[in-house]
Amino acid sequence: MTMSKAKVLIAGAGPTGLTLPLWLTRLGVPVRIFDKAAAPGETSRALAVQARTLEFHRQIGIVDDVLAAGVKLERLTVHTPAGVAARLPLSDFGRDISPYSFAFALPQDIHERVLITHLERAGVEIERNTELVAFQDKGEAVIATLSRNGRIETVSTAYLAGCDGARSAVRHGLNIGFPGGTYEQSFYVADVKGSGEITRNGMDTTISTYGFAIVMPVRQSGSVRLIGIVPKAHEADETISFEAIRADVERDTGVKVDEVNWFSTYRVHHRVAERFRVGRVFLAGDAGHIHSPAGGQGMNTGMGDAVNLAWKLAAVVQGRADARLLDSYEPERIAFAHKLIENTDTAFRFITSRSRLVGLFRRYLMPKILNIALHTSIGSRAFFGVISQAAIQYRAGPISSGVAGKVSGGDRLPYVACNIMGAGGDNFEPLRSLDWQIHVYGEVNCDFRAMLAPTGIAVHAFAWTDAAGKAGLQRDAAYLVRPDGHVALASPVQEAAVFQRYLAGLAIRPRTAERAPYRVPGTMHSLA
Repeated sequence: MTMSKAKVLIAGAGPTGLTLPLWLTRLGVPVRIFDKAAAPGETSRALAVQARTLEFHRQIGIVDDVLAAGVKLERLTVHTPAGVAARLPLSDFGRDISPYSFAFALPQDIHERVLITHLERAGVEIERNTELVAFQDKGEAVIATLSRNGRIETVSTAYLAGCDGARSAVRHGLNIGFPGGTYEQSFYVADVKGSGEITRNGMDTTISTYGFAIVMPVRQSGSVRLIGIVPKAHEADETISFEAIRADVERDTGVKVDEVNWFSTYRVHHRVAERFRVGRVFLAGDAGHIHSPAGGQGMNTGMGDAVNLAWKLAAVVQGRADARLLDSYEPERIAFAHKLIENTDTAFRFITSRSRLVGLFRRYLMPKILNIALHTSIGSRAFFGVISQAAIQYRAGPISSGVAGKVSGGDRLPYVACNIMGAGGDNFEPLRSLDWQIHVYGEVNCDFRAMLAPTGIAVHAFAWTDAAGKAGLQRDAAYLVRPDGHVALASPVQEAAVFQRYLAGLAIRPRTAERAPYRVPGTMHSLA
């Protein structure tokens, strides 16, 4: 048996599996990651990269490479058989909510390559052609048996993470149920080159009485993705070729197809695992939840799982928090998975319903409602909050506490743009430390700062602005922020004892390398 130097063994090298070791290595935790595939995927698959995912990428320093590889979507154009019904702005519809206030598309295969490049730079190589044969949680360690090209290896590691997809060997090994179902409609997805009335750097959707179709840019070279419902006449076909439904696809999408790079049909499942954790073994991504593609949430949710798990594992492995911190992973992420299933299920059934009454509403009234809603500040902000995952909150979670202003423990830290000595900046900049920190928007009480100094937790003072108030923050309140940018404790008053009790309750200590206060280059002790 090999006593692995890796503290965390990761099964699966998709977006979730790649995000987990990237965060862990940034946090100084040695890992091993393996995948049964011989090479990364070469099809585009998931396209939407939400703002919350881009915020996470910024924290570990890879967001610029991700943005350079994809396409910012400027507008959503809604078509009906009668013509263009609405043009909805996407280039800045999340203004003041996130530094990434736009819709963004990046094919999953390219996204994975960016993540792999950064992982390799961190000295981590993905072990290909490797399968998990068996594993056992021994209480103090996980013993895993791996098979690589017929060679068997038995490994001892502290924790095992199953990021190995909907058919997860880790989930099966834990004997965890995966309840849910399958939608009745079959869908097609195709990456093509062609011509037509396509919105440049945008997204087109066609809504008819009996269905819908979507056109999105896939690559900067000009390919587009077509998504829609398989025509009813072909639903029962054992195999469906693109040529068989070409006429329907071209009619519904408005795209004359010249070249097909990839085509597939599929049935959509919606399932959530009964557990996301058993002892030292965790599930993340599609291993724990799968749902409809409505809103482009799936891949982003898996990557969010990985971030949530990574900082908690790192803290426990390095002795910077009590092992009870890991107990918060499942309730926080499984609650969101269930809510996501509920929301995407409702949306999916509506946009795919073949009811004539629903179809008429979808064709004639929905574009008008969307047009009105997304051209108002309230409507566009609400839509962005849901789609971008910036509205994810863990208020009911076991490590969330307090309320100050409109911000509760468990909420994502509200984004506030700041003017840092004449240059642009924001209150998310200190989150690059991947460490616990306290934020005060206004004046920091000297006694409060002095009493918290022994904890080693950095206290960041931001000048009070109207923008901070509009974001829901309270002047002179104190917010304990987790390494993932969520507020752990919100206090309307700067009472050090409250924060000391919280930190002591989970035995939280900051990262050794980051105990000195984080400073933005060129500033003094605060951001203003």
